[in-house]
Order: sequence, then structure tokens, then C-alpha cells
Amino acid sequence: MTNKKVLIGMSGGVDSTVSTMFLKDQGYDVEGVYMKLHSKPGYHEIHLERAKKAAANVGVKLHVLDLEETFKQKVVDPFIQTYKDGLTPNPCAMCNRNLKFGEMLKFADSIGADFLATGHYIKHDGKYLLQADDDTKDQSYFLFYIDPKIVPRLIFPLGEMKKTEVKKRASAVKGLESFAIQAESSEICFVETTYTDVLKDFVDVDNVGEVLDMDGNVVGEHKGYMHYTIGKRKGFSVHGAHVPHYVVEIKPKTNQIVVGLKKDLEVNSVELENINMFDERKEFDSSVKLRYRTIAVPCHVVIDGTSAKVELKEPVLGVASGQAAVFYDDDKLVGGGWIK
Repeated sequence: MTNKKVLIGMSGGVDSTVSTMFLKDQGYDVEGVYMKLHSKPGYHEIHLERAKKAAANVGVKLHVLDLEETFKQKVVDPFIQTYKDGLTPNPCAMCNRNLKFGEMLKFADSIGADFLATGHYIKHDGKYLLQADDDTKDQSYFLFYIDPKIVPRLIFPLGEMKKTEVKKRASAVKGLESFAIQAESSEICFVETTYTDVLKDFVDVDNVGEVLDMDGNVVGEHKGYMHYTIGKRKGFSVHGAHVPHYVVEIKPKTNQIVVGLKKDLEVNSVELENINMFDERKEFDSSVKLRYRTIAVPCHVVIDGTSAKVELKEPVLGVASGQAAVFYDDDKLVGGGWIK
């Protein structure tokens, strides 16, 4: 047993609720915090009530932290700007660094907490982040950008559990049965339907433009470049095409997209910026994930300051600028960066 104090992020979902139960069972002095990050209609009314119900049932104090303005500055505004720049953003990784493992850690310090816990499916060994035992739920990719110095203060109670086990634990607790069957939250919490619905509140996304082929010829029409990401194969016209075409490049300044065949999506190397490493290595062999829920491919990495060149040992399709490239040694996350 321990009397160490831990702050846990409580979202009102089953993962953070069961994590809170585990921490209490292990003897920690536990307090919870619910972060209000945005104003999506009806969202917080539901989730905050669930978090309050979970906290009351488990017997922990629940703080409510209003971080809406910080979230807008650090996550939503960059999300919008990234699409305006013709890139593909990764708002969850930015939120993890700046909010969940940034502002929430500051709040943990303010109440004298020794540790910060979340319901993420991930593990760590005190220095490196490690992939979760449940590879279908592993969230390490989205945590690659957190400050490596804080890793020893983190607790991830679900790292060795399967999602099915977590739901089973919740269903066995009187008053928490509903948590085991409630719908999963969306991947991007402030996006209700599609990302373009968010963008429409700030920019004109419906702006018809030209579709170019690989030689620069105009071959069709699209409905506005912000509707597209690299690899997309629908939503635009290609005159006379008898085979599928895919978006291979986005030209925001001219509101054009370039399309090609599937083979034209193949990439053999990528350049990265804003590197975040969990050790001091500068040149190494590893494997890299270039998008969430993809298989990591072998690579050779050379880091130069805050940039890196990654040579892929097998071609990858549909690599999108603005996404994260995350390096792994087996299940160990050793660092990553943002694709230029």
C-alpha cells in the first residue's frame, strides 16, 4: 500500500473510471480532474455528469478544469491552420503534449500530487513509453510528443489489460454497469461529424478547383482542397479515367490537387521536423509508423538538430505531411517527429 498522491484525468468514460478504481485499490490517495476543452453542444453536459457519477461511486474528489481557451490556442487553431496549409493535422498528439500531459500535470503539481494517471492504453519503464498489451487499443503513437522528462511521474493502469477486461470490471461494480456499455467517444473530441464541418466555421472549404495529373495537366474538378488528404480516392473528377486515381499532392496556394495512380503514392523516404526523442541517439535503425493503425516498417534514421531524414526499407503508400512519424524498437517507443 502507498500514501502517494495521484491525480487522474477523468473523462466520464469506462477507461478512466476503471483506472481510478485500480488506483484506489492499490492504496493511492486519488483525486480526479475533468478537463473542459471545448464547447461542442451537449458534449460536456453528458461527459461531466458521467465523470461526477464515477468519482462519487469510486469515492474520489473531482476537480473541473476549464481549459477551453488554452485548447483553442494549442490544438484547435493549429488544426485549422494545418488544413489551410494543405497538410493533415494530428490534434490528439498536440493535445496530449500541451493539455493532458502539460496543463493537467501543472494542476497535479498545484495540488501536491506525486503522479499523473490517465486511462490511455500504454505502458512505460521509467524512461521509454511502451506499447500496450492490447495492440488493438494501443495509444502510444499519440503520446510520442510528450516531454520525456515527465515519464517517471506517469501511471497508466490499463497498459497490461485488454479492453474486454476493462468493460468486464466496470460491469461488475454496482452503479457503474452503464459505463461498460456506453458508446466510445469519437477519436477527435471536438469533431462531431467530419473535420470539414469544424473548418466551415472558420474558412471557406467549398471552393471548386482544378484537378491536375502528374504532368500538371488539368484533368478534372474538385470541391475545395481542404476536403482532401493524401491517398483519398473519391470526391473529385478525372475526365476519361478508367482506373482509380488518388490524391498525391495538395496545392493550397492555387486550390489545386494532384492525382495519380496507386503506385504514385509510394514513398521511400521522409523528412521530419520538431523531433522528440526519449534518448540521445542520432543515427539508428528502427521501425517507424507513419500513421495511426498502420504497420511499422523498417527504417534508417539520421537526426540533425531538430530535423531528421528517414530512409524506409520498404515503400509506404499515402504518406501525409503534418502527420506523425513514430520510431519503435520492438514495443519500445524511442521518439518521433512531424512529417514535412
